[in-house]
Amino acid sequence: MVYADAGDLAVIKEAAANSEVSEAEIIRNAIHLAAQRLRRRSEPLRLRRFASGDPGLAGRVDDYLADGFGDDADRR
Repeated sequence: MVYADAGDLAVIKEAAANSEVSEAEIIRNAIHLAAQRLRRRSEPLRLRRFASGDPGLAGRVDDYLADGFGDDADRR
């Protein structure tokens, strides 16, 4: 059993009335999302590594990014 604030329950009741989802389903989804959010925070961030083979690339990255960054018109 879970106890919730009366104001939160009123919002859930209104959301259920305005959708095709039951109050129970809204609460289950909220619990699931909260658990997933907390789970992701506790796991280490896994980033893929990139090896360009160019030892000077890191020193020039700002130049590459500033030179037409986001401008795809020249690449078409």
